[in-house]
Amino acid sequence: MEPITAPRSLKEKQRREREALILKAAEEVLLEKGYHETSIDEIAARVGIAKGTVYLHFPSKENLVIAIFEREMQQLLQYIDSTMDSQLTAWGKIEAIFDVMHGGMMSKRMRLLFSISDNAGLKHLLVEKTGCLRETWDQLTTRLNSLFEEGKAEGAFDSTLPTMVMVSAFYSLLSPKSYDRLTTEGQMSGEEIATYLKRIFLNGISTN
Repeated sequence: MEPITAPRSLKEKQRREREALILKAAEEVLLEKGYHETSIDEIAARVGIAKGTVYLHFPSKENLVIAIFEREMQQLLQYIDSTMDSQLTAWGKIEAIFDVMHGGMMSKRMRLLFSISDNAGLKHLLVEKTGCLRETWDQLTTRLNSLFEEGKAEGAFDSTLPTMVMVSAFYSLLSPKSYDRLTTEGQMSGEEIATYLKRIFLNGISTN
């Protein structure tokens, strides 16, 4: 039976690799052009495969976008979990998470995720077809709540500020429109924006 299982394993490996390439190309096009201007034709061209092959993996552009959303959010949650398990203080953990969510390449990805979750049609699909939107954001919110409570217990964060307000303020800084305005009109890089926003946020919740 071994000669039968080996080819199947190779075929499955090739399928997963091709799927990963499709997701990578789709994310690149989405970041460059936005959801509405993204086409399956261009994604297929970048991977070097036929459009029909893309549809074998993802029945529609919406399903492809949902797959990207789920993958990126799971990676973010994994990073947050590893940060929470580290020896950093609560302040240090929030700084690390802030840098990942707001700075550099990840800021572009977060803008993509927020634009996806803010799109009425896609939000409906995320909620109705996969149920992942509320569940994923609830998991993220639970982790942030825990970190802010930890910071209050350590005396680093202002205990008079409601934790839910801290979390809400943390999320509000991720507005894609604000990033676009600051990068275009303010001529700032994502790293610069993240640095300024982190100072404003952390100074606002600090006990010092």
